[in-house]
Amino acid sequence: WVRVPTRPRYSACLRKRGYGGAPRFGGGGGGSRGGPPQGKFGNPGERLRKKHWNMDELPKFEKNFYQEHPDVTRRPPQEVENYLRSKEVTVKGRDCPKPMMKFHEANFPNYVMDVIAKQGWAEPTPIQAQGWPLALSGKDMVGIAQTGSGKTLAYLLPAIVHIQHQPFLEHGDGPICLVLAPTRELAQQVQQVAAEYGRASRLKSVCVYGGAPKGPQIRDLERGVEICIATPGRLIDFLEAGKTNLRRCTYLVLDEADRMLDMGFEPQIRKIVDQIRPDRQTLMWSATWPKEVRQLAEDFLKQYVQINVGALQLSANHNILQIVDVCNDGEKDDKLLRLLEEIMSEKENKTIIFTETKRRCDELTRRMRRDGWPAMGIHGDKSQQERDWVLNEFKYGKAPILIATDVASRGLDVEDVKFVINYDYPNSSEDYIHRIGRTARSQKTGTAYTFFTPNNMKQASDLIAVLREANQAINPKLLQMAEARGGNSYGGETGTRLWLHLQT
Repeated sequence: WVRVPTRPRYSACLRKRGYGGAPRFGGGGGGSRGGPPQGKFGNPGERLRKKHWNMDELPKFEKNFYQEHPDVTRRPPQEVENYLRSKEVTVKGRDCPKPMMKFHEANFPNYVMDVIAKQGWAEPTPIQAQGWPLALSGKDMVGIAQTGSGKTLAYLLPAIVHIQHQPFLEHGDGPICLVLAPTRELAQQVQQVAAEYGRASRLKSVCVYGGAPKGPQIRDLERGVEICIATPGRLIDFLEAGKTNLRRCTYLVLDEADRMLDMGFEPQIRKIVDQIRPDRQTLMWSATWPKEVRQLAEDFLKQYVQINVGALQLSANHNILQIVDVCNDGEKDDKLLRLLEEIMSEKENKTIIFTETKRRCDELTRRMRRDGWPAMGIHGDKSQQERDWVLNEFKYGKAPILIATDVASRGLDVEDVKFVINYDYPNSSEDYIHRIGRTARSQKTGTAYTFFTPNNMKQASDLIAVLREANQAINPKLLQMAEARGGNSYGGETGTRLWLHLQT
């Protein structure tokens, strides 16, 4: 694709039709005299007003750039069906193009193909094979696939093509592509991929998230970026302060939508989406498909096509060996040390240990380092600089043991994690699946060990369902625990006493 310098000036069209820059606050009538106090204790996004768009006056833009490759056109329907069935891909919606089974069938620009070639991949992942033609055709879509399935490239490469077909950015323009992510770790991971592929296409990107100085992020936004990857809270701060705007945004991505809802971001997401023109292209990505995510899709997407890779019900990566050790809290430390002695004797031994609380994470890290284990800890209270340093040490193998809270259960993309240990079982089976999904990335294999105590009894049935779906061996003690809870409807202390009674 070649940029044509004679294209119409997009921002001039917007200004002519009354869609000027974002309002500036703090001067003139922008204050909130008599209103609630501003700052972090205010209601996020309270100063943002829902835009009322006149579709007849908005500048037109292109979003369908898909031309089916001749190899895809010639492919017989039976071969396509066999491919989708073998990869467990199901499609729901109208006019979904055929999947592309080889990279060259995507017709990406040569500079994108050069970066892909350097990676040495054999073929696109299933979510990419079906997602690329759909995204390139300009349709709204929902992609549901487990973590580590290649979702980031599934939306970023079509985004690059989309951007290259839009008029150039002008001074004061906001991004053309906006990616919303739940955590700074995931946002940074996406930005690394965007930078790698954007460098070849001369596109600029910025990562906007809390916990880091605002100055550098503001400077990048004001210089002009085509791609913005952001967590909702920090982006709203900048929108309210007039540091950026979304009037040029025509390609919106909601990544890890289920996690964003779990973290309570729905009001912020709705405030942000209200600032974006309604004829945008919207892509929503999720690992699970609960009713809350379905409602979000119905509200934000139009005539969307849904791609699902794997089972729609709660399911774990089948390349992970799941081992559940039913024990008491007092036994965990000894079991952990014995387990680590075995793991550290392996050639590939990169391990993540998950704890439920920040305090437990710090305590366990201190104890293990005192005993000579090469462990480092990470959780939400640590500074961004320290978190980046710890993740870097872990990623490059200088500290092969990472102790973490759920801050690392999503968005941590380290290819060679071989073991995950759930020192504390999480509050939900969704979090369990995302935790163990840190291993067995990109079709590799991994092992997940879980310490399951009587305090976790209420989660026993869900965990058994996940294990059965993945054809894993089920600890008989776990079955006993589920029967003890389910058969008597006891929970809490009473259920724990009942289960201990059964053991004796």
